[in-house]
Amino acid sequence: RGTMWAYTVGFTVLPHVGGFLGWFLNRKETSAWYEKLKKPSWCPPRKMFPVAWTVLYTGMGYASYLVWNDLGGCSSKAMVPMGLYGAQLALNWAWPPFFFGARNLNMALVDILCLDALAIGTVCSWYPISRVAALLLLPYLGWLAMATCLTIRIWKDNPEQKSE
Repeated sequence: RGTMWAYTVGFTVLPHVGGFLGWFLNRKETSAWYEKLKKPSWCPPRKMFPVAWTVLYTGMGYASYLVWNDLGGCSSKAMVPMGLYGAQLALNWAWPPFFFGARNLNMALVDILCLDALAIGTVCSWYPISRVAALLLLPYLGWLAMATCLTIRIWKDNPEQKSE
């Protein structure tokens, strides 16, 4: 039981690692450049993003633990559901460097569209394993839908920034 606690914490914390690194590596360039972009009126305030991602990463990480545990750990049954999760997490972590670091709106858009597909695939693959885990990802899918719409609008409304 003692090691299960460590696994629970490890899986729950893991998504935060990439999110924190993405923020840390891009924090200096983010402000001035992002503020100059034309954004829609419904764009959430900047202060909301770290709060939202903290909640979403925590839910997503704990959900991944539930699926991993229900499948008996690193088993052959876990390859597809955990592989989809890992792939979508990698694309999630890649978005800030594309958008803020490289300021490449084209790559950020491609990334988030692929991320959407993988995140939906993750939820669909998790549902038969753990309904709770799948449900824990629904707020994430909602936020991704908003983030995708926001990325598309910024991409469309800032043509001079598309591949800077």
